[in-house]
Amino acid sequence: MSQKPPPDREEPATSPARAYTAPGVTVYYDRGRCLHFAECVRGLSQVFDGHKRPWIQPENASAEEVAEVVRRCPSGALHYQLEEGPPEQPGRPTRVEFVADGPINLRGELSIKVPGGRRMREVRASLCRCGLTENEPFCDKACSRTGWRSEEPTRDND
Repeated sequence: MSQKPPPDREEPATSPARAYTAPGVTVYYDRGRCLHFAECVRGLSQVFDGHKRPWIQPENASAEEVAEVVRRCPSGALHYQLEEGPPEQPGRPTRVEFVADGPINLRGELSIKVPGGRRMREVRASLCRCGLTENEPFCDKACSRTGWRSEEPTRDND
């Protein structure tokens, strides 16, 4: 029987994700966090192909190539674990990017509180900015579905 971790304990980001394993690497995909930025498809279409089943086939490239492309995923929907090698390291310094009419993309050493009081260790995440997501705190493109728009940044020229 599986026990839930204490509310303040951090969990790895891969816990709710589906695993795709090949020699040397396992790719984890969390469909609920995918915002279709398509960095994976543009980076390694022979591995990430939405027209094939399964759509992730990590055996079609080297483990290092797969890991390099997974690190491009801004939403954190994709993660990897190398068979031989360290886990993905957080970028330093932590970076914040505001996507026009969309999420806040974060990269770095992140600790994200999710419903139920749990905390997740993360290295990449797209967080909701409009307040309408059903996948709190992560963006689920509710902003696009509802027509929410971000304000243009203002600059003070004084």
